[in-house]
Amino acid sequence: ATGRFLPLVCTLNAARVMDAAARIAGVSLDALSELALQAPPGADGLTLVPYLEGERTPNRPTTTGSVHGLTLATSTPAHLARAAIEGMLCGLADALDALGTKPERVLLIGGAARSEAVRRIAPTIFGVPITVPPPAEYVANGAAYQAATLVTTPDWRSEETETYEGDAVPAIRDRYARATTHILD
Repeated sequence: ATGRFLPLVCTLNAARVMDAAARIAGVSLDALSELALQAPPGADGLTLVPYLEGERTPNRPTTTGSVHGLTLATSTPAHLARAAIEGMLCGLADALDALGTKPERVLLIGGAARSEAVRRIAPTIFGVPITVPPPAEYVANGAAYQAATLVTTPDWRSEETETYEGDAVPAIRDRYARATTHILD
């Protein structure tokens, strides 16, 4: 609408990582969320690199997922659930890093935003407040908003947003970064 470019990165592995983890654990998505919140931040060293169908950011189309730090102590459904959600969020944080900006907040939308665990774990990965608006058709709304800005200055912000905050845990991203160097193409 403005004639300028919108920076964009793309990941293949987000909410479907949670689907896969729930299938492996034999639980629903709601139960996966509950399990993830039972494990400590960093899942006691269990790290999942969720390149389950290759990945676009980074551009590794033939890469497969991998699990690192598996021990007897981390061989629990709760640790797997936490590692899956942290891995998914680390992948999104890597994509955000690829844009070369440091956000002041992250707006969390889409299917995974319904997960209590995703909302509570996201601040530990991104290190900024996480804003979660009510579910809506944000792609369509965004297109309508851009079109509307050509003729007016609409303010469609919702007062119903929730904000989640927490302390960043850089060790999770550090361990994830190390794990991404040990994946198979």
